[in-house]
Amino acid sequence: MEGLKFVLVFVVLALASSFASASDPGPLQDFCVAIKETDGVFVNGKFCKDPEQVTAKDFFFPGLNVPRDTSSAVGSNVTAVNVAQIPGLNTLGISFARIDFAPHGGLNPPHTHPRATEILVVVEGTLYVGFVTSNLANGDNRLITKVLNPGDVFVFPVGLIHFQLNVGRTNAVAFASLSSQNPGVITIAKAVFGADPPINPNVLTKAFQVDKKVVDYLQKQLWTDNNN
Repeated sequence: MEGLKFVLVFVVLALASSFASASDPGPLQDFCVAIKETDGVFVNGKFCKDPEQVTAKDFFFPGLNVPRDTSSAVGSNVTAVNVAQIPGLNTLGISFARIDFAPHGGLNPPHTHPRATEILVVVEGTLYVGFVTSNLANGDNRLITKVLNPGDVFVFPVGLIHFQLNVGRTNAVAFASLSSQNPGVITIAKAVFGADPPINPNVLTKAFQVDKKVVDYLQKQLWTDNNN
């Protein structure tokens, strides 16, 4: 069973490689292992380490077989493996993640990746997943969903709001590959109600058509979470 799980993970990586160039620019050399910016100068990506000083450590991250703590408020834990964790991913247009879900409703809440398409494979449990389209010609937004079981694969198009919910009675685990070395993440609730400084409540009461007390409550909850 363990062997099957990791075979599925490698399948995800292989599939993801076909669209890896869709977001980040292609490399101009074999690799460009990232180093920290210096003197306040930033580039679109990362500076490169001298190739003569590159080691296997620059392309390695251990421990994705270890279950993560899912006692958070939403009952999930995302372990990101992007260029911040593996410097060798710089310019390669791909990253990875493990997502652990608590039983009975562990949620990876609605969010977007502004720079990446995501392909996800379930290795344990049962997930209800979906994404919402951008505004259609009639002004509507279509919800596309699917229940996934172990071995099932699902794609979330770049930039679209999506989510995963554990609808099973046991822990769930999924692995995802993304078409950027740094896909970014915007968690909708936290971004809207937890922005720092807070968005003017008048904007949110009109946008969501709710009483100001609701906005005040959500901003208090989520702004506090973002700033602990």
